[in-house]
Amino acid sequence: MPVVVHHLENSRSQRVLWLLEELGLEYRVERYPRDKKTSLAPEALRAIHPLGKSPLLEDSGRVYAETGNIVEHLVETYGGGRLRPEIGTEAFERYRFWMHYAEGSLMPILLLRLIFNRIKEGPVPFFIKPIAKGIVDKVSAAFIDPQTALHFSYIDKEIGKTKWFCGEELTAADIMMSFPLEAAGTRLDLDQYPNVARFVKEVHALPNYQKALEKGGPYAYA
Repeated sequence: MPVVVHHLENSRSQRVLWLLEELGLEYRVERYPRDKKTSLAPEALRAIHPLGKSPLLEDSGRVYAETGNIVEHLVETYGGGRLRPEIGTEAFERYRFWMHYAEGSLMPILLLRLIFNRIKEGPVPFFIKPIAKGIVDKVSAAFIDPQTALHFSYIDKEIGKTKWFCGEELTAADIMMSFPLEAAGTRLDLDQYPNVARFVKEVHALPNYQKALEKGGPYAYA
């Protein structure tokens, strides 16, 4: 029985489809559109999991939530040693770091950029707009921009050492890192970070990534 991916358009769940293609697993995609006004996931996802978030994975009667949790489940259950370095090696320590860094450290910064940009650019009464812009500019200058530069300089240096994040072989850590770096390309000038730009370009050229795009439908970040 194939696993089922509850896939929200333009979301983190595209990574799960790519991973499934790399593993060669049979799977079915249930697609969900975002709310046109809020861009949030539809209420229908709450019938699958109480948090109503995507991705969600159904496998052997169990529902798995959180991308990192789903990725680890799939690699440990079906990987057979693939897409994960050998435990105890230096590559595995890098793997474990990047697996958690993607959502634990990197995505919060990108989310802050997105939220504050929407506040700055969104429709607000004219007499409030200068105040909102001033707050956004101060927070961006004091925290968001310096943190963005710090993290992306670090990522660019690290991915410049090897072809992929853990060495010369693709791992699930690269799959986890793909979404935040793709999303960053819509908010940052990646020409400042040539190794990051190279990574994203090479990811997009992978045959299994392309197959996942075909099954997942339109995806703004590719």
